[in-house]
Amino acid sequence: MNSKIIRYLSRLQLISKRKLNAASVVPKSTIVNTPSHDRQIVTSPNTIGVIWAEKLTSIYHNVWLRDHCQCEECLHPLTKQRLVHPSNIPQDIKSTAIEQSEQGLTIHWNHPTHTSFYEWSWLHRHSYNPRLQTTLLPQKELWNYDIQHNLPTVEYQAVMNSDDGVAEWTSKIYRYGFCFVDGVPASSEETEKLLSRIAFIRTTHFGGFWNFTSNLAKADLAYTTAAIEAHTDTSYFTDPVGLQMLHLLKFDGEGGKTLLIDGFRAAQILREEDPAAYKILSTVRVPSHTVGDEDTFIQPTTPSPILGHNISTGQLEQIRWNNGHRSVADQWDNPDNVTGFYDAMRKWNEILTRKDSELWIQLQPGRPLIFDNWRTLHGRSAFSGCRQMCGGYINRDDYMSRLRLTNLGREEILKRLF
Repeated sequence: MNSKIIRYLSRLQLISKRKLNAASVVPKSTIVNTPSHDRQIVTSPNTIGVIWAEKLTSIYHNVWLRDHCQCEECLHPLTKQRLVHPSNIPQDIKSTAIEQSEQGLTIHWNHPTHTSFYEWSWLHRHSYNPRLQTTLLPQKELWNYDIQHNLPTVEYQAVMNSDDGVAEWTSKIYRYGFCFVDGVPASSEETEKLLSRIAFIRTTHFGGFWNFTSNLAKADLAYTTAAIEAHTDTSYFTDPVGLQMLHLLKFDGEGGKTLLIDGFRAAQILREEDPAAYKILSTVRVPSHTVGDEDTFIQPTTPSPILGHNISTGQLEQIRWNNGHRSVADQWDNPDNVTGFYDAMRKWNEILTRKDSELWIQLQPGRPLIFDNWRTLHGRSAFSGCRQMCGGYINRDDYMSRLRLTNLGREEILKRLF
C-alpha cells in the first residue's frame, strides 16, 4: 500500500477519534482504491470504513452491516420488519468482496453467503462512529413572558382542511411548547374534532374528552375555583400525557387567568445558576400519586426525577413537576441527598416564580390552547363565577408520530429508520 495513503488515512482516523469520539484506528486496515469516486473504502478483519468527501471517516462493524441488510430477504418490503435473527449472523462475519458504484456499496458476505447493497445516502445517514446527521425536527426555542407579544398561533380552518395546517400546528407546539388555535367554534363537539386532528384522545380516570366546571365532579383542584400553582399533569403516570388542550367555552366571573411557564428554560437557568441542584433534580426519584376519587389509586411503576433526560442523547426531555401530587419520600438511594433535594426544590420554585418566567393569559372562547405537557408547566389564578371548560389529552408517542409524518413525510421517515 502506498505509504502516503497510509499516513493520510491514519491522520483522518486520529482526527475522527479526537474530535468526534470515534472508535480507535481500525487495525490492519486496507484501502480499496476507487479513483472514479469521491470516497474511499477502508477494510479491516471486522469493519468496513467509508472516507467521505468531507474528509470524515465512518466505521461500520461487519456484523452491524449484515444485520441491517435492506434486501427483501432480510427486511419485509411492506411492514419493514426484520426477517433475519441476529443469532444467525456470525460475530466474525467477513466480506468476501466489496463493489462500489455511483449509487452505493455492494458487499458479499461469507458463512452464510449473502449479498447486501447499501446506498451511500443510507450509510451517511446512519453513520454511528461518528454520528454525522441529526434530526430534521424544528429547533426548540426557549421563551419567557415576552412571548406574549408574538404568541404561536394557527388558524382553525387551516388545521381542519389540510395536513399542511396540522404540520404547522404540531411544529409550533414542538418549537415553543404551546400554541393557540384561532377561529374555533366555542363548542365541545368542534373542539374535540380539532384535537382529534393530531391523534386519538387519551382516556384517563378523568374520562376521554372532558367538559367541566368548578363542581368538584372529580376530586381534583381543576374542578374548583381555587388557584393552582405551576405544574405538569399526570406526573403520577408511568407514561405522563404528551399534549393537553384547554378551551374556555363560557365565563361569567372574574379571575381565572391561565399561567404558562417554559420548563426547559427554567431548567436551563437552574443548570447555569446551581449545577448541584440541577443534578439532584435529575437523579432523585420523586414518588407521586393520585387518590382523590374513591375508585382511583394511581402511582407510577417506578418513581422518576423531576428533570428527565433522554438516555441516548443526554438531553433534557421531560419535566415532571406537580407538588400537590408528591407522595411520602421514604425511599432514598442516598439519604444524604435529603437536605440537598429540599434546597434544590426551593431553587427550582424560585426560578419558576420569577416574573419573567410567568406568562399569564386570559383564555377566550373560540381560541383553545394546546401545550406540551412534557415541557410547559401550567397553572391558574383563583376565580369567581361560572367557568365552563373543555379539553383532552393526547399520548406523547401519537403526537410525535403526527409531527414527524406531517413535517417530514413517510418516505423521509422510512429512509431514516431503515
